[in-house]
Amino acid sequence: MPRYVDGYVLPVQKKKVKAYRSMAQKAGKVWRDHGALEFRECVGDDLNLRWGVKFPRLIKAKPSETVFFSWIVFKSRADRDRVNAKVMKDPRLAKMMSSKSMPFDAKRMAVGGFKVLVDE
Repeated sequence: MPRYVDGYVLPVQKKKVKAYRSMAQKAGKVWRDHGALEFRECVGDDLNLRWGVKFPRLIKAKPSETVFFSWIVFKSRADRDRVNAKVMKDPRLAKMMSSKSMPFDAKRMAVGGFKVLVDE
């Protein structure tokens, strides 16, 4: 079965990880309610590997921040577009996004849509 994934890498103030988790749990419910198959939020644990571009460098994370790697799985790109259109109109999400106390810097968030190439 083909799948489509929206992926995110974003900086979160270490002191705001609890607030981000709470927001993400609510957002995950909104996405799942509208048809997303999976909603995952992962907090950085081993970010100082010796190879590749480190995620903190990629998003210009400050020493007071950690990195989240997150993704949402959909049936297809068309389904992603349909689900996201509904999510963006959902008042539960709008309420979270209008807050001036966002626990992350959206301007430094990396985001993209991906076709699943290998699914084992």
